[in-house]
Amino acid sequence: MTDHTPTPAACFDTLPLDAKLLRAVADQGYATMTPIQAKAIPIVLSGRDVMGAAQTGTGKTAAFSIPLLQRMLQHENSSASPARHPVRALVLAPTRELADQVANNVKAYAKHSQLRVACVFGGIDIKPQMEELRRGVEVLIATPGRLLDHIEAKTAALHQVEYVVLDEADRMLDIGFLPDLQRILSYLPKQRQTLLFSATFSTEIKRLAQSYLQDPELVEVARPNATASTVEQRFFSVEDDDKRRAVQYLLRERGITQSIVFVNSKLGAARLARSFERDGLKTAALHGDKSQDERLKSLEAFKRGEVELLVATDVAARGLDIADLPAVFNFDVPFNAEDYVHRIGRTGRAGASGLAFTLVTKSDARLVGDIEKLIKRKLDLEALELEDDRPRRPRSDWERGREEPGRGESRGERGADEGRRAAGPRYAPQAPRDPFFDKPYVAPERTEQPAWEAAPAPTAAPRGATGNIRPKKKVAALFGAKQTAPAAES
Repeated sequence: MTDHTPTPAACFDTLPLDAKLLRAVADQGYATMTPIQAKAIPIVLSGRDVMGAAQTGTGKTAAFSIPLLQRMLQHENSSASPARHPVRALVLAPTRELADQVANNVKAYAKHSQLRVACVFGGIDIKPQMEELRRGVEVLIATPGRLLDHIEAKTAALHQVEYVVLDEADRMLDIGFLPDLQRILSYLPKQRQTLLFSATFSTEIKRLAQSYLQDPELVEVARPNATASTVEQRFFSVEDDDKRRAVQYLLRERGITQSIVFVNSKLGAARLARSFERDGLKTAALHGDKSQDERLKSLEAFKRGEVELLVATDVAARGLDIADLPAVFNFDVPFNAEDYVHRIGRTGRAGASGLAFTLVTKSDARLVGDIEKLIKRKLDLEALELEDDRPRRPRSDWERGREEPGRGESRGERGADEGRRAAGPRYAPQAPRDPFFDKPYVAPERTEQPAWEAAPAPTAAPRGATGNIRPKKKVAALFGAKQTAPAAES
């Protein structure tokens, strides 16, 4: 097998790339390739299928998009006709955020070419997406559900796709996209180049690769489920009620200006964001109940530095590419240990250093154990001493008197109380007991016959009468209706 692997410090200009791509890469400030780029790009350029295993934040988007753009540029079409701009490359992503992030990167790499790039995902109006697809695009980034909507509406034709990328494939399977993936892949030509990238290679991922990849080459740059060595991981033991103060304390102590705070529930994210806002921190929430427009606006405000804390659920744990993010907080320990790896992967990206703080309560012992098993490392739990700077209400005289006997009482009251204590227990005087309540109960003698015993026995009811139903005449008179004579019985 040919060794396609350049040295780790190889530069992009050593690759056989089009001048338009090299110019775009230089515009992004890229100089040398990351390990996943150095290994994957030459293989993709050779036309082989690839299974890529790399931890998040290693630059895998560029690792698959730059070589695919290069292969497409060899047959670039400058025609304005939509029919001459069919979908040639399809990138499938599990979440809206990841799809949007990938699309932004691909557009940046293709900006000096005539290649058209579009992104479609749910949660927003489908009509503008339909119009864009009708005009023709060559690179389509999509979430599976929304892509199927466009296929059924006949606004997305996939019969000319040459390249397919399954990004974050493990996450797509976790969400339950396997049936959708199978449907989408059934629309694609058999002859194509397929790239699969995943943070983990579970049995299901390997089975997926065997079904849809042809003799793929495995590319790994880190052992599975490894955390980045550039991230400093700290675990602090705190009480539930002290978590918010712990975040504020660590922000001040470490001089952190921006951070993502991860929680496990949408309701928890909304409440915590409001609490931080009341504390004077510029905060935004990012969770599934937010509309897509609101989520994109929150992300853009965070990237511009207008938001200090982004309180997010795991919807933001994958795919977010925020340059120079100094720290992340696990306000809640994630239920899934793999989500821990993806959460802290938001910081320490592309070789930069980062901080990851996890707040642990007594009920989190099992979850922390799961993380230790996954990353194969013993985690040190540190105590976090917090200054109790919460405002306290003034104590009343009664409360101070309870804490300090004698305080808050007058001298006379204090003396009388001491005298009572010296005299021992006292009992309040009781009234003499009424002797009536000590007599045994005797039933009274009956002097007359009860009325119910003296009443005559009831006569037999006429045929057809039941219970206490009133005669028909009386019922009719009661409601003012005319009573008709009953028919004669035979």
